[in-house]
Amino acid sequence: MAKEKAVTTSTNAVKKEDVKKLSFPKRVAKWWREMKSELKKVVWPSRKQVVNNTIVALVVMFVAAIVIWGFDEIAQAIVKAVITLVG
Repeated sequence: MAKEKAVTTSTNAVKKEDVKKLSFPKRVAKWWREMKSELKKVVWPSRKQVVNNTIVALVVMFVAAIVIWGFDEIAQAIVKAVITLVG
């Protein structure tokens, strides 16, 4: 068991050593290739989904703005009432 642990290395350690050996332009080229391959795996939303999500986000922001405005008006009324009582 002890020999097996000593022989095995983590993949992160191996990757870091490989990156250190490469020159800067080669590291950039490798990063670019890996990024392109990962972007090919992405499932992009359809136009209908984007429009739907945008509408939902705008509605939620509008409702939140109204709620915050309402709390602000209530707080303003309370502060004015306290000032008139005290002053």
